[in-house]
Amino acid sequence: MAGGKGAETASRQGTRAAGRPMKTPDDDGEQAVVTAAAACDAVSGRDRREGDAGGGEREARVALERLEAVLAPLPSVCVAFSGGVDSSLVLAAAARRLGAARVLGFTASSETYRSAELVEARAFAGALGVRHVVHQTRELDDERFAANPPERCYYCKGAMLEAMAEAARAAGIETLADGANRDDLGDVRPGLQRAAEHGVLHPLIVAGLGKADVRAVSRRLGLPTAAKPQQACLASRLPYGSEITAEKLRVIAAAEDVLRELGFGQSRVRHHGDIARIEVEASEIGRAAGGPVRDELVRRLRALGFTYVTLDLQGFRSGSMNEAPRAAASAETTTRAGSAGAPGAASAGAATTK
Repeated sequence: MAGGKGAETASRQGTRAAGRPMKTPDDDGEQAVVTAAAACDAVSGRDRREGDAGGGEREARVALERLEAVLAPLPSVCVAFSGGVDSSLVLAAAARRLGAARVLGFTASSETYRSAELVEARAFAGALGVRHVVHQTRELDDERFAANPPERCYYCKGAMLEAMAEAARAAGIETLADGANRDDLGDVRPGLQRAAEHGVLHPLIVAGLGKADVRAVSRRLGLPTAAKPQQACLASRLPYGSEITAEKLRVIAAAEDVLRELGFGQSRVRHHGDIARIEVEASEIGRAAGGPVRDELVRRLRALGFTYVTLDLQGFRSGSMNEAPRAAASAETTTRAGSAGAPGAASAGAATTK
């Protein structure tokens, strides 16, 4: 988990709630519960696990120390806060190290995210006692984003960061930070380029924390997001080049709500026109393909407008929509290499005996 030379370079850039559970309704009419006491423990510096009985606990403690060392020099910070496991840890660690009064959470709200996520984000920020700004963004009004090119996140992130910078200035805060973690460096992330242009600090990357580390530190602090499934912009369920519309996003959100209602945790519904491609964790594929559950999935997703309901046997994986472009690029490279090495390629007049 140690951060390397790149982390050192990156580091050079750039009211406590009551002890009762906070409850707010989500889209399904159920209760989204965030334990205020756990969040307050994170702010006050109390760890929920007192001992370091195993190596995992020691690693989590060291990872937390590295993260706090990145945050400590900051006079204040505005965190891009979605309510997911990564940005929740950054927000909580900042409040713990700097004090809640010196931290601002900034949440962008739009059709590209489930409304329940905003409910959860507000509850978490409220439990920490940090200031929280929610800004309504309109990504779909930007034709460059709506066309869904591979760099769509670049356009989305730009508008969001401009609004975030304005909110930070109004609050007297200079430093912008986000929840990008070390694992994000291994995938296609145009948004990171945009963040670099705005001087955004990536505390988790600087501290050398990947997703597993983030969850381990979150568990140590007793954060309710420690086991929360990964979440991402709903537009990521559409193949590149497939236009992003409010209706498609609505259908995707409704389809994934079906999976949640059936008890699937980490899951996705990829929207391929009239085909729904379901991704669940590998251990859950058998249940998804089983009689009653399968029948329920087919019935309810077809009711949303899909003609075909399919199950991806590879299971859930983050960024699976990037696989097709990579495969196409690899095939093109292979074709070019084959053409270069074909008989006659080097000498136009060469003859073959085959």
